[in-house]
Amino acid sequence: MRRRAWLVAIPLGGVVTALLALTTLCMTSGCSSVGYLAQSARGHLALVGSAKPVAEWLADAHTSPSVKQRLAQSQQMRAFAVSELKLPDNDSYRRYADLKRSAAVWNVVAAPELSLTLKTWCFPVVGCVGYRGYFDEAAAQAEAGSLRAQGFEVSVYPVPAYSTLGMSDWLGGDPLLNTFIHWPELELARLIFHELSHQVVFIQGDTAFNESYATAVERLGGERWLRQHGSPEALQAHQALDTRRAEMRALTAQARARLQALYAGAEPDAVKRERKADIFAEMRAEHERLKQERWAGFAGYDAFFARANNATLGMQAAYLQWVPAFEALFVQEGRDFARFHAAVGRIGALPPPEREATLQRLAAAAPSP
Repeated sequence: MRRRAWLVAIPLGGVVTALLALTTLCMTSGCSSVGYLAQSARGHLALVGSAKPVAEWLADAHTSPSVKQRLAQSQQMRAFAVSELKLPDNDSYRRYADLKRSAAVWNVVAAPELSLTLKTWCFPVVGCVGYRGYFDEAAAQAEAGSLRAQGFEVSVYPVPAYSTLGMSDWLGGDPLLNTFIHWPELELARLIFHELSHQVVFIQGDTAFNESYATAVERLGGERWLRQHGSPEALQAHQALDTRRAEMRALTAQARARLQALYAGAEPDAVKRERKADIFAEMRAEHERLKQERWAGFAGYDAFFARANNATLGMQAAYLQWVPAFEALFVQEGRDFARFHAAVGRIGALPPPEREATLQRLAAAAPSP
């Protein structure tokens, strides 16, 4: 079963509104993004159009017992998100859709050959983000090919869920999907908490802030869910997964630090390329050692390490950069989720330099893992 190390939540919220706004702009000035936003709008409308209320699936004799069990459990998690985590009480994750495919969208991320800084794409409503999502895998691969031709390192990977930032509530909200409904109990809960948090605070153009906040909410909320409702099986699975996840993240963080120092140095590019290859080779060798010696052959990270490049490491960093800062803020706010969300909103409203300085101070005060 696929385990989740982090989840890319592509912000397609407001795609219909954004498409209309951009179309109006491009009628006079010309624009190449209308086609992309059009596929986003079509894909999302098709996705939500195939969803129906969980109650209907539970009453349907053709729904498998395993799906019924997970759907019922998901609604317990959904109620918990509102009552305990102070996340939105709306229509999201109260409907379910079987997409008949393995991913909701396919994400494209790109970075230069000698940098971990992600290429960004800018859109109405959500601002600039370091990834681009496609509902059609072939279209994602075509975009990747174009970027490689420009000299970028690129990664294309399946994404099981995304958030519309609460902007599609009038369409029934973001649905539960077959792409993640059978995940382990805690991972399913964490996904729901992560995506709902994007509806609470989302700062235009700041991927690291948005994803680190959502990752902190999923971690903190997941731990609370596990303590109050988790089964013994979920607790056992969590302990094994959390250990692997921490070791995997430590390994990639070390590689990122080495690469950042290398790329910032004054050596000739040819030397940087050689040392870069050594760093990636050593990272992969260490992953194989951990897999065999500590993880009992666990292969859940194989695909990540196989495709690892500047783009994948840069994207991973965006999801983890400020997590310690947000976890420290949660403690500072008395472990009260309502106060925590409000404090996050206040930090998000600061000008970018002040926002980053505040997060840096919080991160410096966070206890070591």
